[in-house]
This record gives sequence, C-alpha cells and structure tokens, in this order.
Amino acid sequence: MSGVPSPRALRRLILEEAYRARVGHIGSALSVVEILAALYGGVLCPGTNELERDRFVLAKGHAALALYATLHLKGLLERATLASYCADGSLLGVHPSHRLIGVDFSTGSLGQGLGIATGAALAARLQTSSRRVFALLSDAECNEGSTWEAAMFAGHHRLDALAVVVDLNGQQALGPTAGILDQSALAARWRAFGWQVREVEGHDTAAIAAALARPSGAPLVVLARTISGRGVTFMERQVDWHYLPMTEAQYRQALAESDSLP
Repeated sequence: MSGVPSPRALRRLILEEAYRARVGHIGSALSVVEILAALYGGVLCPGTNELERDRFVLAKGHAALALYATLHLKGLLERATLASYCADGSLLGVHPSHRLIGVDFSTGSLGQGLGIATGAALAARLQTSSRRVFALLSDAECNEGSTWEAAMFAGHHRLDALAVVVDLNGQQALGPTAGILDQSALAARWRAFGWQVREVEGHDTAAIAAALARPSGAPLVVLARTISGRGVTFMERQVDWHYLPMTEAQYRQALAESDSLP
C-alpha cells in the first residue's frame, strides 16, 4: 500500500467528488481528514494475515467520502471507482458498505458503530489475536443510548484492543451539539465508564497518531477537537454544510482555500 495520505490531497478529492456528485455531508467529511490521515498513515496495522489485521469502523458513516478518498490514496481504490461516488449502481454510497474492498463494516445508523467495534474487539480477544479495532464516532453519537451501552460493556471487560476517536466538531444535523445535548463533561463521562481518555487537537495528524498508542487494561477514547468544514471559510462551523451541495463558484473558492493548508 501507499504511504501517509496527504490531508491536502484528501481535501481536494472530497471537494472534487462532492461537487461532481452534487452531494452534501461535505462539512462532516472535511472535519475528519487529519484523523483518517493519522489512522491510515501508520496507526492501522495491516498485520501478517487476516487474523492479525487491524479493523476500522466509520461509525459516522455520512463521512464516507473522506474514507473513500483515503482508500484511493492508499492504493485500495481505483480513481475511476472513486469517480463513481453516488452514481447509479456504484458501491460508493453516501454511507459505506462492507461489499467495498477496504471497508470492514457497513455503517450509517448513528449510535450503532461503537457496538460493532466493541463486538469486534471482543472477537479479537476470543481469537487471542493482537489486532486492534478503531472506531471514528461523531460527537452527536454521544447523544445515543446505544453508544453508552457499548461503552459500559467495553469498560467492564477492559477491552484494551478497542480505540475510539470522537470527532468533536460541535455540529450535528439540526444545529450546534452544545445546544441540543450539552457535552461539556464528555471526558469525565468516558472515564466514569472505565475508559482511558486522551484529548487532542483534531487537525494535527502527528498528535492524533501519538494519542492512539495502545493503553493497557482499558479501552481508549481520543477526544479530537475539530472544525466542521475545516479549510473552507464559508463552510467552517456552518450547519448548512451538513446538507448542501456546492455551486461552481463555491467549488472553485473551496479548492483554492483548502489547497492553502498543509
């Protein structure tokens, strides 16, 4: 596989395909660029066989375009296939499908991803495998009761193969997360469920990778503070870009602005 995916290249691919497909969820995809760059830039271990290969769950499935762009830069997805995003008959939908090579689990129903990841981590223990399981959650998923059921189970069983990154971009479908269900005490809540908690700048790839070092005896959650729509001034922290497609003028501006970042 190829090396570290470039955040700049990821952003450009996200914008190109979102514009071509006339599809939204752009803000959500841009907020996780550096998280995916860290995971696929060396954190995820390919293993020597299928049993030992690390697993990844994109719990916030609506950011699938960012995952597809990452898989392309890793050499797992042809450019022509990426260009079929949201086309009729394509495996590349708004949410990821496990039928696509490189995608371990189908996701999209918010609040279910951590349960899937917890089960996969328990499976690794039962198989006496050293593989790890990583899950990328939205902060809005921390509103879901099913998320905390899985968190309680993982903490009780001390599933230290399990690592979660929470994309704390402060936005969800209907507005700012803080105004819908306050999460100011999120770190304390995870600790109360028996998790090791680390907090990090969510647009610093090296810091994210370092924060994902495996703990001992407890599952890990990394609270990554991010900006929805990061890199495009008219998208940043604007809930409309959970939904909207871009006009041609917006697309040209978005490319120019995002290319100015590393």
